[in-house]
Amino acid sequence: MFDDNRILALNIGAGSLSLAEFSTEKSGGPVMLAYGIGKIALDIDNETDASAYIVSAIQEVMQEHGMRPAPLYMTVSGQAVFPRYVKLPPVAKDKIVQIIRYEAEQNVPFPIDEVVWDYQLLSETDSEDLSAMLVAVKTENVTRLTDCVAAAGLEPEIVDVAPMALYNTLRYNYPNLDKCTMILDIGARSSNLIFSEGSRIFSRSIPVAGNTITGEIMKEFEIPFAEAEELKLAHAFVSFGGVYAGPENETADLVSKIVRNVITRLHAEVNRSINFYRSQQGGQSPSLILLTGGSSIIPHLDTFFREKLKVEVDYLNPFASVTVGESVDTARVEQDLHRLGEVTGLALRRALTCPVEINLIPPALIKRKDFRRRIPFFALAGVAAILTMLCWWIYFYRMGGMRKNTLERAEERIRELVVTRKDMEAAARKRSEAEDNMRLLLDVVRLRTRWVEIVGELHKSTPEGVWIASLRPEFDPRRTRIVALEVSGRGFEDQLRKLGAEEGSPPLAVFRDRLRASPRFTNETELLKTMPVPRDAQQVFTMRIVLSEPVPVD
Repeated sequence: MFDDNRILALNIGAGSLSLAEFSTEKSGGPVMLAYGIGKIALDIDNETDASAYIVSAIQEVMQEHGMRPAPLYMTVSGQAVFPRYVKLPPVAKDKIVQIIRYEAEQNVPFPIDEVVWDYQLLSETDSEDLSAMLVAVKTENVTRLTDCVAAAGLEPEIVDVAPMALYNTLRYNYPNLDKCTMILDIGARSSNLIFSEGSRIFSRSIPVAGNTITGEIMKEFEIPFAEAEELKLAHAFVSFGGVYAGPENETADLVSKIVRNVITRLHAEVNRSINFYRSQQGGQSPSLILLTGGSSIIPHLDTFFREKLKVEVDYLNPFASVTVGESVDTARVEQDLHRLGEVTGLALRRALTCPVEINLIPPALIKRKDFRRRIPFFALAGVAAILTMLCWWIYFYRMGGMRKNTLERAEERIRELVVTRKDMEAAARKRSEAEDNMRLLLDVVRLRTRWVEIVGELHKSTPEGVWIASLRPEFDPRRTRIVALEVSGRGFEDQLRKLGAEEGSPPLAVFRDRLRASPRFTNETELLKTMPVPRDAQQVFTMRIVLSEPVPVD
């Protein structure tokens, strides 16, 4: 359907979107053939769904710059995703996916069936310190964007994360960076920090960005969002050391003060993120900061961070090693470099193997793609069915003049089919017996795994600082099933007090209520007794846990 050598790359931000067309050079790298930037005209406090604006902006950019539909690679914003960095034990390759799924279920702050998630290993599988980056986004959020793309006549193949696309752009265009480098991506609604140090990567989203400045201007001048945005574009710059525009231009003076205050807040968040990266991720302070994003070109912003952070500050150049096509105006590209980092990273995903390859495409979209791929096979099957019916019709038409022979042959065929039917009935009986045996074996397997699931559920419900010392089964009167467990355990007094303060109820009652909430136990689960052990600063407790589904003994 499409030219295999051509793709579209789309980055959707809060206030604008960037759409670029790329092809792959013979050398393997991407070359940009065309690009456009569309505005998404929504107010900062407008709760209206932006879908119609996004669709309109995509269509306008494609029409204005003569772009034809092609396989689409797109991003979701860093503010919409939940990145988590976890360390994994050294395991066999075939077990990694299972362990990472377990970590995802523990770390993602939503039920796993309500999110789209993917992971990237950050170290080799045979390394002693195996680590991975988990990235998740709520399914409804990413589906809303892919629906906009579909309404514009395009269909995504990859849904990347904007900070990861910038990371791939950095690694490709700056291959000789041997020290810690930080990308500061200042957008409209949020700012993203991406740390790159060897194979280590860390990203964080900060809710201080261009719209923060616009919002402060709105409050100060009591004007609507559109007018405040125009004031920002006309007068915004980062002043130095209390020196502002001057009394001859009071508006510019006031706007520059607002910009200074907001950028100072952003600097404090950047400092906090750097300290967190050093203390929690074991990284170094950045020796180079590269600015990008729609709000990064506020005058003197680079000088401000250079003076405050005492490091080299420059602007990210996504085309240091990426070719720009001859039909593209290079002067216009130089003005828009700060908006093209993400689309360049997406193009690298098609042309090369990238350090980070995340895909958050919704499962429903994957199913639709699979169904469309099967449509030709359905059509062939329909044609085959029609041809088969036509052949039978010709057959019976020609046999009409040979009724007698046909009847004899039909009777012979009937006798053969009777024998075949008996054989099939015998085979069906054998199959039924085999299925009964299989169900019996499955019941045995499920029974053996029940205890593993019960103990796992008990472990998951146990609060921090509490441990189980013993389990004693309780049988029904006929001693054929285990209906409950008598659990004895201990807990540290300080941890129990902390739990009680957080939950607003007695700590061991919190443990009991968690067990009651589990589908494997019933509300008859009760705390039988507790007893403090002052000498060990502990509490001893006994609890009767009633199973929602008794376990057969035999």
